[in-house]
Amino acid sequence: MGAVVRVGGNLVTDWARIRDAYLECERITREQARNFSYGIRLLPVPKRRALSAVYAFARRVDDIGDGDLPRDEKLRRLKDARRAVHAASTDAADPVLVALADSAARLPVPLAAFDELIDGCEADVRGVRYGTFEELLHYCRCVAGSIGRLSLGVFGTIDPAIAEARADALGVALQLTNILRDVREDQLSGRVYLPADDLARFGVRLEPGNGAVEDPQRWDGLIRFQAARAEQWYAEGLRLLPMLDRRSRACCASMAGIYHELLARIAADPRAALEQRTSLSGWRKAGVAARSLAGMAP
Repeated sequence: MGAVVRVGGNLVTDWARIRDAYLECERITREQARNFSYGIRLLPVPKRRALSAVYAFARRVDDIGDGDLPRDEKLRRLKDARRAVHAASTDAADPVLVALADSAARLPVPLAAFDELIDGCEADVRGVRYGTFEELLHYCRCVAGSIGRLSLGVFGTIDPAIAEARADALGVALQLTNILRDVREDQLSGRVYLPADDLARFGVRLEPGNGAVEDPQRWDGLIRFQAARAEQWYAEGLRLLPMLDRRSRACCASMAGIYHELLARIAADPRAALEQRTSLSGWRKAGVAARSLAGMAP
């Protein structure tokens, strides 16, 4: 593996440098991708490395948005990240950019989709709230549909147009699950993602900060409504799986399966989300990944 770059006026194949760039991305993924790493491991080496590069840069963007820096500094760093991915090349000093550029040269990875991810993170930094589901849907497509499309570039498919729409839908389903899983944590950090229209419909007040939910039964109805909405997006998004090769299908099914099971647990006990983040054990995640590789997961 490697790309031809010009060094000191001579063309050389910088195999070790690009190999090391991918190894760094795989390290980041292994250490920080609590859910996605189980699926990424199921890919053959070239695709695993490319998806690790996608994850590593996406994680960098997320870390800027979720960090403790002042608002203006976060926005400046997101602007820098946007500029950096536009200029990504295999002779960059940054190993993540090296790996991304090499991946995009080998596979149809749409690096421009990172613009949408950065748009969504900028909305987070600015504290944007969502009045309607349509507004929230746009945000979900920015931060998660974009990752679905980037991942599809790694997986490959025989019908990109249809597959892209389904990858986008699966990304939306995963992000809606994220929002329900993290609803209390987000509230405490000053973010509310659930649409104002839905909160009003169920008579639930959810303000940034430490406000308590006044009527748990109304809360149950709200969360189960949101979970049913997410299920509709899973139904469409999971139609992507038959369009992928076996190993890519296993990877995608593993990622989706972990989040889909999280959604089921949230819907079964909505009030638990008020106390702590819903999660699966490492053994449970590994089991989902194993069934995915065996072709047993949905």
